[in-house]
Amino acid sequence: MNARLRLAISVIILFLLVTGPFLITAALIWADAQADERAALIRLIAPHLSLGTMMTAFGFFVGLLVIRYLFREYVQGLLKMAENLRLMLAANRNFRVTPEGPPEVRLLAVATNELAQQRDGLMDDVAAQIAAAKSSVEEEKNRLAALMSELAQAVVVCNREGRILLYNSRARLQFRALALGTTAVAGGALIGLGRSIFSILERSQIDHALDVVRQRLHKGAATAIATFITAARGGQLLRVQLVPVLATDDAPQQREMTGYVLTVENITRSLEQESRRDQVLQSLTDGTRGSLANIRVAVGNLLDYPDIEPEIRDRFMGIISDEVVRMSQRLDRTMSEFADSLKTRWPLEEVQGLDLVVAAQRRIEQELQLATANEEIDEAVWLRAESFSLVFSICFLAARLVHHHRIPELRFRLLPFGRLAYLDMIWADHAISLETFTTWENETMHLGTESSPLSLRDVIDRHGGEIWYEREKASARSFFRFVLPVALPDSLQAQAAGDEPSVRPEYYDFDLFHFRDQSIDLDRRLSDLAYTVFDTETTGLEPAAGDEIIQIGAVRIVNGRLLRHENFDQLVDPQRFLRPEGIRIHGITDDMVRGQPQIDAVLPAFHDFCNETVLVAHNAAFDMRFLQLKEDSSGVMFRQPVLDTLLLSGVLHANQDSHQLDHIAERLGVVIAGRHNALGDACATAEVFLRMLPLLAQMGIVTLRQALEASEKSYFARVKY
Repeated sequence: MNARLRLAISVIILFLLVTGPFLITAALIWADAQADERAALIRLIAPHLSLGTMMTAFGFFVGLLVIRYLFREYVQGLLKMAENLRLMLAANRNFRVTPEGPPEVRLLAVATNELAQQRDGLMDDVAAQIAAAKSSVEEEKNRLAALMSELAQAVVVCNREGRILLYNSRARLQFRALALGTTAVAGGALIGLGRSIFSILERSQIDHALDVVRQRLHKGAATAIATFITAARGGQLLRVQLVPVLATDDAPQQREMTGYVLTVENITRSLEQESRRDQVLQSLTDGTRGSLANIRVAVGNLLDYPDIEPEIRDRFMGIISDEVVRMSQRLDRTMSEFADSLKTRWPLEEVQGLDLVVAAQRRIEQELQLATANEEIDEAVWLRAESFSLVFSICFLAARLVHHHRIPELRFRLLPFGRLAYLDMIWADHAISLETFTTWENETMHLGTESSPLSLRDVIDRHGGEIWYEREKASARSFFRFVLPVALPDSLQAQAAGDEPSVRPEYYDFDLFHFRDQSIDLDRRLSDLAYTVFDTETTGLEPAAGDEIIQIGAVRIVNGRLLRHENFDQLVDPQRFLRPEGIRIHGITDDMVRGQPQIDAVLPAFHDFCNETVLVAHNAAFDMRFLQLKEDSSGVMFRQPVLDTLLLSGVLHANQDSHQLDHIAERLGVVIAGRHNALGDACATAEVFLRMLPLLAQMGIVTLRQALEASEKSYFARVKY
């Protein structure tokens, strides 16, 4: 029975107890009295009736105060304690009941805290035993997660319905680079745990590849792999390889396919390069064929007619000379274009500077018989370079020094300089002119029988570095200085994209193998749904009076896990000046929002981000009102169900004093990082919501429909914006 209803019943009973006996007694006396007795009774009571009424009302008032005190101290106090106990049991084990109220209730609170302390000790012991038992499994899982995270190839793992359950950093970066339109705003490409791969790749092609794999599995093939080429939204070509994930409890030919692994490679650039090389080779072939035909005719005439007139002979010789020049020029142009193609295809890798110097020294000593030595080498320096071309360039310069100046020894020096490294080639006595160095820098490189279509300048430019010649007059030495970018040996792709280096993004969830593609069903369990938890920062508190959104932040919850790295964080230009009082709260200034996308461009992107999920917010009516007012201008409508942690807190903790986000988070043991920042508040709301789920389950609220119905009955559901 509701506590308020019990209070009302108590008041009614008190009223009956105070007035009932007097009224019943008076009615009985009145019924037995004669007419003259009744008249005498009226004459006796009438003068004192007001006093009796006042005394009765006073007694009733005193009784109300007593009932109100007892109700507040005992009934409401015990209800509040019951809510606190649920907090300790299901949401925040570190929460303790504050002893307050009558002595009996305080003793109960103290005993409750003692039991909670004992419970925590037992839970710690059980947790330690469980951790020891599952340590090996976690080690294997973390090893697999680390391996997938560091792969240089884009990898996506899906279940049978195409829901993504794993992706690595390379896949996230690659699909973000391919994002267009609304997916290019804030959240990037629509890749995330629980999302459908068919929002990125064509479903028909994946279905066809799955059919091919099933046929090969049915035939007992040793490897069942399907490869296909598909086009991304922006027209880029992707090569996709599909490998099935099979159950382990059946015969190989009868295993059920539980999912599949996709490896994705962007081949657009390589195809363009191959097409370009084909065009260059075709142009070279066609041009050479014509020149050779002209030369063949001229040579044939000279051989067939040895006594030909000198003028005609000179004309034929001129034809031969001109065609040879044209062929040479055409060949030079082709080599130049091919060199550009080579430059675009070079992979730059992280290499230790010492290894690069040692490789160059070994080749110089073997091929040029030139002595080498190290002057000062910092072994901690790592370079981002293409090793072969850089070593070839060093050896090319060494060969030029040997050929022109017969230097007896070449020394090397490698030192860091901030984010750059200086690699010096040092020799004594012989100086060279700047004109000579410029010639060496721009000519195609040759070393013995090997040649390259590239110049030294081409190699340096491809590395994003520089090279120059210097003379040390005091020591009568000269050196070439290579200026190259440094790289850390343990740098990760994810760090380059801005991820926190100390935390590996959780891009995997193997429990999603059991997830089945379903629309948002109100009768589905809360624990089975995917959520987008969001928050907005605005210019003010009155959406209907012209206030605007200036920031939207959101995170996703999938399979009961908060995915912090799958977030949406976007500032919005409100096309108006911000209020100083608002800036003091959220810290967003006019300069920060100027030039940012406007709300009509941001809302479609946010709609794509939260597609197929339940929306969650704190005081959601406020945020949703801003979104609803932009439906006509943006053409975007949010029609999915919405859960409000404010209303849910009213359901769970009806006897608590406050339901503000800060107080709810404190009760549930959630630390808010970045308060009044849209993404920070969204993350805090998401953690609060996750800790509310077991509390709702204890109250029998386990489905989305039940949560919505309970929220509608909350007192705060009457607040309108």
